[in-house]
Amino acid sequence: MAEAHQAVAFQFTVTPDGIDLQLCHEALRQIYLSGLHSWKKRFIRFKNGVMTGVYPGSPPGFMVVVVSYMSYNKYHKLDPSLGICFMTFDIKCCFSDSQKIVGGVLVGTGLWITIIFIMRNALKCLLSWHGWMYSRHGSVSLGTRLWMLLVKVFSGRKPMLYSFQNSLPRLPVPPVKDTCRRYLESARPLMDDEQFERMKGLAKDFEKNLGPRLQWYLKLKSWWASNYVSDWWEEYIYLRGRGPIMVNSNYYAMDFLYVFPTSIQAARAGNAIHAIMLYRRKLDRAQIKPIYLLANKVPLCSAQWERMFNTTRIPGLETDTIQHMNESKHIAVYHKGRFFKVWMFYDGRLLLPREIEQQMERILADKSEPMPGEEALAALTAGDRTPWAKARDAYFSRGKNKQSLDAIEKAAFFVTLDDTEQRFVEKNPIKSLDSFAKSLLHGKCYDRWFDKSFNLIVFKNGTMGLNAEHSWADAPIIGHLWEHVLSMDPFKLGYTEEGHCCGEPHPNLPGPQRLQWDIPAECQDVIQSSLTIARTLADDVDCHSFPFNDFGKGLIKKCRTSPDAFIQIALQLAHYRDKGKFCLTYEASMTRLFREGRTETVRSCTMETCTFVRSMIRDETVREERLKLLKEAAEKHQNMYRLAMTGKGIDRHLFCLYVVSKYLGEDSPFLKEVLSEPWRLSTSQTPLQQVELFDLVRHPEYVSSGGGFGPVADDGYGVSYIIVGENLINFHISSKHSSPETDSHRFGGNIRQAMLDILDLFQLDKKAIK
Repeated sequence: MAEAHQAVAFQFTVTPDGIDLQLCHEALRQIYLSGLHSWKKRFIRFKNGVMTGVYPGSPPGFMVVVVSYMSYNKYHKLDPSLGICFMTFDIKCCFSDSQKIVGGVLVGTGLWITIIFIMRNALKCLLSWHGWMYSRHGSVSLGTRLWMLLVKVFSGRKPMLYSFQNSLPRLPVPPVKDTCRRYLESARPLMDDEQFERMKGLAKDFEKNLGPRLQWYLKLKSWWASNYVSDWWEEYIYLRGRGPIMVNSNYYAMDFLYVFPTSIQAARAGNAIHAIMLYRRKLDRAQIKPIYLLANKVPLCSAQWERMFNTTRIPGLETDTIQHMNESKHIAVYHKGRFFKVWMFYDGRLLLPREIEQQMERILADKSEPMPGEEALAALTAGDRTPWAKARDAYFSRGKNKQSLDAIEKAAFFVTLDDTEQRFVEKNPIKSLDSFAKSLLHGKCYDRWFDKSFNLIVFKNGTMGLNAEHSWADAPIIGHLWEHVLSMDPFKLGYTEEGHCCGEPHPNLPGPQRLQWDIPAECQDVIQSSLTIARTLADDVDCHSFPFNDFGKGLIKKCRTSPDAFIQIALQLAHYRDKGKFCLTYEASMTRLFREGRTETVRSCTMETCTFVRSMIRDETVREERLKLLKEAAEKHQNMYRLAMTGKGIDRHLFCLYVVSKYLGEDSPFLKEVLSEPWRLSTSQTPLQQVELFDLVRHPEYVSSGGGFGPVADDGYGVSYIIVGENLINFHISSKHSSPETDSHRFGGNIRQAMLDILDLFQLDKKAIK
């Protein structure tokens, strides 16, 4: 192949006259351009590191401070070093112009750094105040307005993605007494009197005896570490799990619901991959804008973006690790049992969409058969972690297997050119969306590399989606990338009339590299064992995804109720109708108001919500009473959400206290019982973060379906929802077929009815409001 010859930089032949070197100028040119690209990237990273390190200062600000300081000293004929640098000399005799300049620059630099330090710490103090969260919707007090003005003043100009990291406050450790009180309050609706009194006794004993000792160690960690929760959460909740991460941990994101930009698989892959690589370039240059709350005034932590690309979860015997590469110039692609390495750069530039489509076309046209054991190799990442760790060490630590595995694990991300067709079908919406969700969640159990930070999955008919590993970051981070891709694909990159990517194929582009494997029979047995475990898990998952378009947040806001509180209360009503009882409920909330914050739990099954649900079950309750109880339940939910976001949640504190107790070898019946309680209803909202990218008023069809995840408990439900625009809410429900208590489709019907029943309490004229 011509491409193979171009990849060789030089050849040599030994002759009687000596060694005859045959240089390939094209290959040497590519090496030069590749090196130039790498050095440019290093320089940009160095520059961004400096800019972030001195933020909210800047080079122009440095010049202003130094020049102003030196001008002031010259005008008043002062010693620019204030007597510090040259105190041992007679200034009148020895202080030359050059010494004055050096002294002025040094002291001016110190003054500039001092100003930065003051601004950064002032901003940190301002961001530690969260009173703005308690303002009534639509009204802002004078004190909050003044606070917002000060935040803007101390935030500097033109911040980059990581500019605010050193200005974010640390996550506070709440008092043990407060956490125990809030826990008991959350547990009350789920226990009878005898159970509750017993738990009160355990909590009181813990609060008086072991708790203060554990709290001391936790406070010590909070003073020393950037975040007292995140590293333990990553290690013990994610990386130390020995079960499959497929279904149990990984989650998915769907394509557009109603729009199909092209039916050509290679073309859709070309645009999507190019858009993802453009996002990575912006990320490398820190050109992505920080995420804010409260009218772009309150910044959120950006630390989770650092490992989005070039990242893989590496299996271990007892705990996994996260491997992150600073740079990767290729992607790994899977199609019909074969793995390929595809370079993303040529001629010192990123491949264009039509050139990437060209590479995908070559892979799709490749008729070679998989090598023995290659087709189902990725099942190792879908099964239990320990067998995968042992197999990786035994069969993939040397030779061609190591080289091929490195090509996958060190790739920017993983791509699957799926040989099935998935999409929303209007004539059969339920079956089509359910199949789509299951395919993105687990596929065939061997056609996604579940260890990669994320997999781009492009189906045969041009539909696509993502499957993401959870340990490195939470769903909003990958959601930000996905919003960028969906907005770039049809609007900015576009397609030709025939459905291909815009542009022309490259005449000399080297083709994809087929990865080579030598997988022994013993390893193939391990692969089959992992595949059996993964298939059993995947076949048990009952997925149901549906768009709820009867109304959306626009109508809910007319009820003067938080849309999230409205939906969470509806979920409680639906669950009670579904199972005839309440359960411990998990709603994910973020703690990114603090440095390196991740998530906290909102225990949304409250006494107030349960009281409202019972009122909806009893026919004799009047509408006015139900509305009053609904308002109380919504206010309670909002308050719990605020507490979770501001570091006053329950579960992360108790989790860290439990970790400390294990390190100390102490046994706590209270902590053990609290952390063993199953979350039979696990919920999460997928926020739409970049609303400016989608004009849903003029183009309501360009809506994302959001994404979902597997059930957390064997007899429970997993529910994800995304509020899109004013009139649509997409739900994703999962459970297990093996549980006689659950049925995802039945629960979906209960959710729909609960939403309608709660809205009917307000007796709104929907047509008039719309």
